[in-house]
Amino acid sequence: MSAIAATRGRLIISSLVVALTSILLITTALAKVADAHGNVVDPASRNYGCWQRWGSDFQNPQMATLDPMCWQAWQANPNTMWNWNSLFREGVAGNHQAAIPDGQLCSAGRTQNGFYASLDTVGDWKAQNISNNFRIKLFDGALHGADYIWVYATKQGFNPVTQPLKWSDLELVGQIGNTPASQWTAESGGGVSILVNGNAPGRTGRHMLYTIWQASHLDQSYYFCSDVNFGGTSSPSPSVSPSRSASPSPSPSASRSPSPSPSASPSSSPLPGGCSASYTLTNQWPGGFQGEVKVTAGSAAITKWTVTVSFTNGQSITQVWNATAATLGTSITAKNVSYNGSLAAGASTAFGFLGNAPSGGNAVPTMTCSPV
Repeated sequence: MSAIAATRGRLIISSLVVALTSILLITTALAKVADAHGNVVDPASRNYGCWQRWGSDFQNPQMATLDPMCWQAWQANPNTMWNWNSLFREGVAGNHQAAIPDGQLCSAGRTQNGFYASLDTVGDWKAQNISNNFRIKLFDGALHGADYIWVYATKQGFNPVTQPLKWSDLELVGQIGNTPASQWTAESGGGVSILVNGNAPGRTGRHMLYTIWQASHLDQSYYFCSDVNFGGTSSPSPSVSPSRSASPSPSPSASRSPSPSPSASPSSSPLPGGCSASYTLTNQWPGGFQGEVKVTAGSAAITKWTVTVSFTNGQSITQVWNATAATLGTSITAKNVSYNGSLAAGASTAFGFLGNAPSGGNAVPTMTCSPV
């Protein structure tokens, strides 16, 4: 065999090896997608968006110029994208802020030995145009369903291009409670999806959405960063959101130490056609606590309710579910959501929350309830 022929042979073999390696990587990725847990696909999370744009062309050097933040993520660890559906932590027990430090929210606190660390990198990630009233679409490939889904938006003034994301940068703008997978929308390629409405008034320009999906599967908490540009027009999602569950969502446990016996407050006095509210301390730990407020209709049916909860020890509320809430000083005003406002005479519903409590005490709050 001549030297030229031998060289040609080696080049052919080398090319075949490269081609087979690429095929193997893509096949592995598709297998992992088939074994999916889930992710926010619209507006696309950082790693899902990078997989969507470059999964079939991940070795293209043009990515460094066209999509530099995805480029650094692919260079750091391609498995961050191949495993776009597995960004979760186990055993958080609802205490998300304690589990995930500031600056590491997009990687879920460098979960899985830093598998997703590149997603925390600050820079000009590709952003999707959305309106201030928007919907996120969450894909669930394993039919886990949700104990709850919380959607946050960064506050006006935050700049994701230059600032690392911190918990204090976020405001809760959308949520749903317990929703089994049977109530989600079936996708033609397998799995199910759900739409969660969000409302983030006063935002313009670049921002981030941060979604926490508490799957109804063991204690798995999923965390997703989506880069958005408020002021654009959001594209309609291809499916319709299923009806929300009428039952209160299970309260996420946040215990780090054995929980004390729950304590309850006397209820506010019900009026004919009015409502009453009673408080239960369901859990507490050093510096924090979990509470629940039960709302009961009076002698006549009501169609909506408003509860004011006033604390006396400087407590502050960090998360609320099954209600929309506004904070003023040490008081919160909670209003029903769409699925738990209508109560027959004597019927009850509940909303829950997580809060911070100073070392000086955690006294039972006072409450008022009105059917407005």
